[in-house]
Amino acid sequence: MKWFVIHANTGHENKVKRNIEMAIKSNHMEDSFGEVLVATQEVTEMKNGKRSTVKRKFFPSYILVEMIMDKDTQHFINSIPGVTRFIGGTPQKPQPITRDEVDRILGRISAPEEAGETLEIPYEVGDSVQVMDGPFTEWVGVINEINRDKGKLKVMISIFGSETPVELDFLQVKPV
Repeated sequence: MKWFVIHANTGHENKVKRNIEMAIKSNHMEDSFGEVLVATQEVTEMKNGKRSTVKRKFFPSYILVEMIMDKDTQHFINSIPGVTRFIGGTPQKPQPITRDEVDRILGRISAPEEAGETLEIPYEVGDSVQVMDGPFTEWVGVINEINRDKGKLKVMISIFGSETPVELDFLQVKPV
């Protein structure tokens, strides 16, 4: 079996994935198909000063299908509602993706479990922020450095006319 990429209607990837899986079962085609995947990754976001974990598609509109490609299976996939086309090759002869590409994609899907979550930060160096927690509550400073691995910011706060670096957690500040 080889991996193929199909294009699905945007925003309906999970529904199309379920349609494919149900159609495979109801047509007893399990021998011709392996896994069906929508590539997602858990990302931690900061919204309104709170951390929340969401699943993000890192290939929106695309579904990975492990299958034996022949005219019947190709027609079968193309006939499922929400599938627009195969990606790669020609409409008559779709090309599978390489083993390297599959390994990179599957590695990226499983990476959050192995390496911790990815933290998405809505701040950049130079942004003004207000401290919401800790000894500098309500003070305003400018972000000088971002450490995404530790989830920390270095904020320069003016104390008695002197710029002082203060290390803060992302949750301790809000944009000004």
